[in-house]
Amino acid sequence: MTKKYDEIFSRLVKSKQIHESVLLIQNTNGDFSYKNEYGGKSIDAPLLLASITKLFTTTCILILREQGKLSLDDKVMRFFDEGKLSGLHLYKRQEYTSKLTIANLLFQTSGLPDVSEEGKKNLRKLVLKEDMNITIDELITLTKELKPHFAPNTLNRSHYADINFDILGQIIECITGSSLEDVFKSFIFEPLGLEKTYLPIGEDDFIPKIYYKNNALSRPSYIKSCRASGGAISTPREMMVFIKAFFGGGLFNKGIFHQLDKYKKLQITFYPIQYGGGYMRIPLGGLSMLFMGKGELIGHSGSTGAFAFYYPEKDLFFVGDVNQSANPATAIRLAIRLAVSS
Repeated sequence: MTKKYDEIFSRLVKSKQIHESVLLIQNTNGDFSYKNEYGGKSIDAPLLLASITKLFTTTCILILREQGKLSLDDKVMRFFDEGKLSGLHLYKRQEYTSKLTIANLLFQTSGLPDVSEEGKKNLRKLVLKEDMNITIDELITLTKELKPHFAPNTLNRSHYADINFDILGQIIECITGSSLEDVFKSFIFEPLGLEKTYLPIGEDDFIPKIYYKNNALSRPSYIKSCRASGGAISTPREMMVFIKAFFGGGLFNKGIFHQLDKYKKLQITFYPIQYGGGYMRIPLGGLSMLFMGKGELIGHSGSTGAFAFYYPEKDLFFVGDVNQSANPATAIRLAIRLAVSS
């Protein structure tokens, strides 16, 4: 099996767009472990988690739920000053903002647009040109300028949008009365002994460069703006500890997964990814995957090429980074190939 992993990783790093990459594979108890490194990127090197950060935000929401401090059915407006979110979800001349729930945000079923990828003020394109800071209030304003895709809870509809998790981050801070970085630390990093995982806030906090094709970009201000939706830093070794705890019940009662595994397809640009309650699912069998494999991958990937997935069929965890934001699908394809070859 390790020989197949070697071959897959070797083919990956032959691409001219891959300048550095790292891969770590383990089973639950750790008696099987495989690693491969390229371009100076080791399993202890810092990497930008991008949207894998959403798993941290999901964890905090689930812990607060266990503590009885929120329900997934709670209305989002409960946690905000009146007027701040007014007009956020105006669909076909009807206001749905007051109907949005925490579950709508967690499951990406709010219908809200994604300012990172949509509209003339598409943040992804703007950030490629220059670094920028953007506040949650500015994100909300930009979202209000775009049209939602559907009413909340529309049957079989989901639409991936960072704003869903940006708002969840605000709810976490509202409930706890603490900063998101402190909540991440007390709920996740300290209990798991993660010493190199953090949410950057100061000038001294290291933020890795991101490759876009052949250009290594430094975007510290923007990364610090992403926070709950994509701003965390970790290492592959520590992400392995976290992803095992996330799916293994080390942070919250894993019995909640029977409520979270209600998957819906995302917009076509995310195919074949589906979304559940705070995490992704990639089916490996059926016509859509040309009957390539069995089971599913569950976890999350990031737009910069980071990934952290669990493959229950073989009890394997895949963690790594290809660091190429020009083609985020590279990480997904790598994870699929690893699972199918296992």
